[in-house]
Amino acid sequence: MWGLGVLIPLLSAGALQVSQDPAEVRVTVGARVALGCRVVAAEPFDLLRVEWLKDAGHEVLCTARLGPAATPAPCSPHLRLAWHPPHATLSLLQAQPGDAGCYVCRVTLEI
Repeated sequence: MWGLGVLIPLLSAGALQVSQDPAEVRVTVGARVALGCRVVAAEPFDLLRVEWLKDAGHEVLCTARLGPAATPAPCSPHLRLAWHPPHATLSLLQAQPGDAGCYVCRVTLEI
């Protein structure tokens, strides 16, 4: 068993609030892992860029441009991003030891 850490920032720039859940996940090799990112916009938006970063941003795992009703494309063979506003969920389909680390959901409101 190994740990998969998730940093939980609560960013508030007036227009956008982003939070992550769970704070920490422990999984076994081969298990499915779901990391959640909640995005709340103060006003309606047309387009967000959602990125999942690993280990202080040294590795971008997944990036997608999402509208209120968008369906994101798969990020890789073992990573899937789901978007059900206000929740973006990154799923690791079969966790491997190399997946251990700290994950951050970064959201940018595009204009």
